[in-house]
Amino acid sequence: MPTNRICNFNAGPATLPEPVLKEAQASLLDFQGCCMSIVEISHRSEPFDNVINDAIARTKRLLQIGDDFHVLFLQGGASLQFAMAPMNFLTDGRSADYVNTGTWSTKAIKEAQIQNKAHTVVASSEDRNFAYIPKDIRFNKDATYAHITSNNTIKGTQWAQFPDTGGVPLVADMSSDFMSRPLDMSKFGMIYAGAQKNIGPAGVCMVIIRDDMLKLIPDGLPTMLDYRTHASKNSMFNTPPCFAIYMVQLVLKWLEETVGGLAEMEKINRKKGDLLYGFMDETTFYQPTADKDSRSLMNVTFRLPSEDMEKKFIAEATQNGLGGLKGHRSVGGCRASIYNAATYENVEKLVDFMRTFEKNNA
Repeated sequence: MPTNRICNFNAGPATLPEPVLKEAQASLLDFQGCCMSIVEISHRSEPFDNVINDAIARTKRLLQIGDDFHVLFLQGGASLQFAMAPMNFLTDGRSADYVNTGTWSTKAIKEAQIQNKAHTVVASSEDRNFAYIPKDIRFNKDATYAHITSNNTIKGTQWAQFPDTGGVPLVADMSSDFMSRPLDMSKFGMIYAGAQKNIGPAGVCMVIIRDDMLKLIPDGLPTMLDYRTHASKNSMFNTPPCFAIYMVQLVLKWLEETVGGLAEMEKINRKKGDLLYGFMDETTFYQPTADKDSRSLMNVTFRLPSEDMEKKFIAEATQNGLGGLKGHRSVGGCRASIYNAATYENVEKLVDFMRTFEKNNA
């Protein structure tokens, strides 16, 4: 493994733990002594059965869930889940509540609209360009589910506490903060997360769905778009993205055995966030874009005094081995994605550079 790896702050595909990369590197030639690469073994073989079943078991242990939840590995990313959730659950006059906190929530709402599925946008932060997470939301007690996006990669906001829905199951897009903290899974009917931000490489989406949600699904859906198809076949109705699932398994192993679980992971993430936000709160040169009580611990978005200064900052950061700090193309600015695998030491290096850059350019 080369020693000149940059400090990777990309928003996704994003940084992965170095021990995971080293183990995967070895498996590319010979996976566990089977004389084949991990990318060559059959998905119907015992070695891959062990991979996917271990990933499922580790997921359940980390989240402290039982057999009333199904752990699925699907393709199409979170974007396909925007459509699959209303397709599977909103039939026979059922309706869902949606909270709009930015780009990904907007896309989820659009997919319900395209299918003419009944839904209500019960809260939105669009009035202030999605700079905050709405509070005191009144959910409809007869809603089939309430949909939220737990973390907004573009606007830099995150639900610090999940809303009280009055018993309505939460369906959450957790692509960018999944496995970053413990969850009270009794609140959730379904969670979905594209792997490429916090738990693996691009190519697979993890879906965790409660058993009672499967009972809402009508017959007659396209086979591949019916959650029951994948739950009944252990995610292997068709050939799954084997290598991506393997990488997720390794990340979960790292979380469980090296980090020590989600409570420990949250402590590390808070320490990183406190360091970076704490520095920016001491200066007017760097301005976080999210309200203080809505700030993301995964995606730290901020502006500098001018767009020209931002371009200079990004260019000089790259020259100093700090990569991926350009903001999303839709909003500009700067963004440091400090996912689970971003080390505290790398965040220290970023803060040191930011301090020097301000001194030289303020």
